[in-house]
Amino acid sequence: MRATRPFGQNYAFVVAAAIFVALLTAAGLRAAPGVLMLPLERAFGWDRAAISAAAGIGIFLYGLTGPFAAALMQSFGVRRTVSLAFLLMSGATALSSLMSAPWHYVATWGVLSGIGSGAVAPVLGATVVNRWFVRNRGLMLGLLTASTATGTLLFLPLMAYAANAFGWQTVVLSISGVTLLLAPAVWLLVPDSPEAIGQWPYGADEDYVPPPRVSGSGALGHAFGALARASRSRTFWLLFGGFFVCGVTTNGLVGTHMIALCSERGLTEFQASGLLALMGVFDLVGTTASGWLTDRADPRKLLFAYYALRGLSLIYLPFSDFSLVSLNVFAVFYGLDWIATVPPTVRLANEAFGDRDGPVVFGWIAVGHQAGAATAAIGAGLLHTEFGGYLEAFVLAGSAGVVAAVISMMIKRPAAVGI
Repeated sequence: MRATRPFGQNYAFVVAAAIFVALLTAAGLRAAPGVLMLPLERAFGWDRAAISAAAGIGIFLYGLTGPFAAALMQSFGVRRTVSLAFLLMSGATALSSLMSAPWHYVATWGVLSGIGSGAVAPVLGATVVNRWFVRNRGLMLGLLTASTATGTLLFLPLMAYAANAFGWQTVVLSISGVTLLLAPAVWLLVPDSPEAIGQWPYGADEDYVPPPRVSGSGALGHAFGALARASRSRTFWLLFGGFFVCGVTTNGLVGTHMIALCSERGLTEFQASGLLALMGVFDLVGTTASGWLTDRADPRKLLFAYYALRGLSLIYLPFSDFSLVSLNVFAVFYGLDWIATVPPTVRLANEAFGDRDGPVVFGWIAVGHQAGAATAAIGAGLLHTEFGGYLEAFVLAGSAGVVAAVISMMIKRPAAVGI
């Protein structure tokens, strides 16, 4: 017998709200290493390259887990996958409060929390939107995607304050408690699909036929099968390359090293984290607007604009005067563009690979994002150790953004697509 829920087709918005909070929280967890970098240096004397390595491994596994999580959601279920992921995140972060060596940080924040948070990542948003919405997919995906960057940035001032006032252990234990509470919340609020509660996706007619689900034993095969099919397409590699650069230019460089950069230019850690929080607020606006635009405009042109403007702004930043005015202008502009790339990328993936393979293929594309982010997180730390600053890292990342803008226009779309 199917469980019933209130609101009819509008229950899709309850699911979207629950997933928004889940993505927001998981992204906040992934942002914590940026806050912990300086406190851990002071507490243990670890060098920045070692701390950056743990952050980079976590970022990479966050992305690598995505396609397998997307396939697992189709067989094992969304709520089971996400609830177990939150339990893993809670356990890993709690264990990190006992760490005393760099490998402990790698194991807890790099490996375990990387895998757990990878199941609560943009692939989750793509899976939920494809399953629960027929109408306004771009808008809803933009909103859910915005939560990942907003969570990354919005919690930073609070975590920075807690780390400085009460110690870094307070930060990790607080994250552990919040993620523990979210596991049962997701279990209660998020059915696996509209059909599980006798409904159709929002905007669907009664004759709507959902895409076939993958059997439990076929989840791993589906993940690799979707990759094998997609890898024969030029579109996949262009999207993968663009998303690699997206990762380099966002959470890999700015998310991990912005606080450290600003502290070297005279700002306090709290002021620097406030700039990232401002980016988070405007990301919510920018990425939601990007979703709205993706329903109406050529997504390739949107990607060209996003990558080009982002790249130029990163090249400019290390040459700016780092006054509060210039930094606030940068934060507003950069926040609007933070991950506005996701809705047009998901649309292009769905157009090229279909609703069934699309979310899984996007998961593999997101591996490129996190590989780029890991490269930037580790690479910027190494460049800082070698040259004593961040100039080279920001100029290289900005130049890559310009390249990504160009390759976005090389993507071919199906002839049947109107815009």
